[in-house]
Amino acid sequence: MSEITSVEQLPGVGAVSLKKLYENGYRTLESVAVSSPDELNEVAGLGEGTATKIIKVARDALNMGFEEASKIMERRKTIEKLTTGSLALDGLLGGGVETQSITEVYGKMASSKTQWAYQLSVMAQLPKKRGGLDGTVLYIDSENSFRPERVVKIAEKHGLDPKKVLKNIYFARAYNSDHQMLLIQKAKDMMKEKNIRLVIVDSLTSYFRSEFVGRGTLSERQQKLNKHLSDLQKLAEFYNAAIFVTNQVMSRPDILFGDPTAPIGGNILGHASKTRLYLRKSKGDIRIAKLVDSPYLPEREVIYKITENGIEDDPKFIKQTE
Repeated sequence: MSEITSVEQLPGVGAVSLKKLYENGYRTLESVAVSSPDELNEVAGLGEGTATKIIKVARDALNMGFEEASKIMERRKTIEKLTTGSLALDGLLGGGVETQSITEVYGKMASSKTQWAYQLSVMAQLPKKRGGLDGTVLYIDSENSFRPERVVKIAEKHGLDPKKVLKNIYFARAYNSDHQMLLIQKAKDMMKEKNIRLVIVDSLTSYFRSEFVGRGTLSERQQKLNKHLSDLQKLAEFYNAAIFVTNQVMSRPDILFGDPTAPIGGNILGHASKTRLYLRKSKGDIRIAKLVDSPYLPEREVIYKITENGIEDDPKFIKQTE
């Protein structure tokens, strides 16, 4: 058998199945290799046996087995950092928001979660020498909170053409959890074509929280959320993109002392988000960001401001990062 280098060469994939795979975003060996037989059977009608076979062939072609840790270290060198526009926040994040992983911010209303989304959607378009990703943005809004006027102000602050910035943000309003998941699945078709380097979901859990009420629906909710997060992580890794999600919170009744605020999503989201920040509102325009989870950064917090120009450092507190 000749070397397998494309989806078209996979055994058992005819013209009709190939068209269905392409229509659903399975255009590369990588996208097939990380799928499950059920997924491929559902989208292309391949049958479980054929789906299992082509997944194995794709994995073998890509050598998706064990490898030396030194190779992982080499791949990590390709990770890029997206500046937040704040020295304090960049310091907290070890240089900025990472590509190839999911960054989550959670907090109560007015804690600045959506302001982060606005800010990053502009910063991602900056050239790399200014801390950007020199790319475009995919923005999914589940709470009808997107306001382009805020993006315009931030773009002007950073010397960018507001009209060009808005054209480089590919926006979609999600209307339920299934639609939200579908939008991410369809994003595969856009990532390379549109040079998308940042994917934003604001908020990730809003529909999952409202549509699945009560303990009886918890298992189904977590399964769907897990699939959604898996799709987001695939985008991060395949396209060296930064994934930024906002999350809602709840008050835990079992916490008698200290802050009872906890993020929605449980362990499923906790494990998927490689970087988690807890945002809190202080007096006036002051906000506090606490890094609560990271694979390699210490837990600590910094202070920043939310102004009409977006996220900014407060000169009174910037010394904490020096």
